[in-house]
Amino acid sequence: MKIYELNASEIHKGLRHKDFSAREVAQAHLYRIEQTDKDLKAFVTVTTEQALRAADAVDAKMSRGEELHPLSGIPVAVKDNMCTTGVKTTCSSKMLESFVPPYTATVVNKLEQAGAVVLGKTNLDEFAMGSSTENSAFFTTRNPYDLERVPGGSSGGSAVAVAAGQAVIALGSDTGGSIRQPAAFCGIVGVKPTYSLVSRYGLVAFASSLDQVGPFARTVSDAAWALEALAGHDPLDSTSVPNAPVDWSQPLDKGIRGLKVGVPREYFADGMEPAVVKSVREAIKVFECLGAEISEISLPHTSYALPTYYIIAPAEASSNLARFDGVRYGFRAEGATNQEELISLSRSQGFGPEVKRRIMLGTYALSNGYYDAYYGKAQKVRSLIKQDFDNAFSQVDIILSPTSPTTAFKVGARVNDPLSMYMADLCTFAVNLAGIPALSLNCGFVEGLPVGLQLMGKAFSEMMLLQAAFAYEQTVKLPQLPVFKGGLPNV
Repeated sequence: MKIYELNASEIHKGLRHKDFSAREVAQAHLYRIEQTDKDLKAFVTVTTEQALRAADAVDAKMSRGEELHPLSGIPVAVKDNMCTTGVKTTCSSKMLESFVPPYTATVVNKLEQAGAVVLGKTNLDEFAMGSSTENSAFFTTRNPYDLERVPGGSSGGSAVAVAAGQAVIALGSDTGGSIRQPAAFCGIVGVKPTYSLVSRYGLVAFASSLDQVGPFARTVSDAAWALEALAGHDPLDSTSVPNAPVDWSQPLDKGIRGLKVGVPREYFADGMEPAVVKSVREAIKVFECLGAEISEISLPHTSYALPTYYIIAPAEASSNLARFDGVRYGFRAEGATNQEELISLSRSQGFGPEVKRRIMLGTYALSNGYYDAYYGKAQKVRSLIKQDFDNAFSQVDIILSPTSPTTAFKVGARVNDPLSMYMADLCTFAVNLAGIPALSLNCGFVEGLPVGLQLMGKAFSEMMLLQAAFAYEQTVKLPQLPVFKGGLPNV
């Protein structure tokens, strides 16, 4: 087995037994990037020298006989909307194409302190606004299962890096499904934590009441290791919760006998691909065979999640992105004769079409005379959506659904149809509106393309979700690496 095919626990074991060095692990993944990324285009920036220095530091630590953190020497990739000192953070936008932050995001600091080896920054839909990674100002990332298809978004680069063996773990951000949907399209595990469990300090804000950072991995146990390292109070993030009630000492192999599992009828509505529904229904049967108690439930306000999200998220984006004005940092247009013209030209030229579309939607929703009718009402509906989940979790422990209504669609198929693109996250919006945790894992294939199964839980129930996902993963044992279409080298 090649080094890039190993998961984190296998690499950790190999390092401890001196089967290979941390430098060899880093070099194997950097070579994998070199050989495959001309086709996949997962990375915006590869930090080769920095990665090798970090790997050498792990090797030096081992030579001194020091204990290794489970993530020491593990190659990781970081979505390029998380700040990194001395390394460009572009948000895949012309607006920040040359921006080098003076500080590092807390989540990246935590991984580096654990000894993880950061390989580089991954491509995304510009400012995390999109569901296919086609909105990047630089290039479109391709799905490793089929190069003619999208990897999902907005964290498509991170999902592809993990799925293709370019990295073992990657960080993404999830505002309305941007970790879970690409995880589903790429056949890997993606975790969206409870809002406030993981620090947002250093994450370039899209919608501050919805954004969360979480990990991608090829196995549930790798995702659990990463999430445990990321979680915890951060005084630099005012929304970070002190003493979050997650017991990380629980074993993943606890089993799920007696677990009460709800299946929401609203998540199996018209428009779902029949083959996707079939795969998810078969996964639910596996949970039943493992001893879970399955019952149908209702989340009655589900149909309002999409319009609610597309009022709240653009409104917050309109506010957050107002700082990019060509005056202080970022892209500055040339030829302006006064400050008003400078700001207008810089924002017109620096932002892409989708970002401008959402800024305009958000600004309109917040404008005088429309605030109560749109933003105020959306917040009230958001409360009803959260109430639906609260009521459901008084009856069940977790909720299962498809992650996406479809498998990965073809590149270009929805570029000119924004509403169709927005529907790709139909099953994921409500989780962010409610602030609860959820994860996606692979539950099968349709014509060679992965299908995602979404597990949702009440606030701070991450361990329960991971245990349930682990039980399913160990029972079904689906392949972790894709059989590439399109001629990617197996190096």
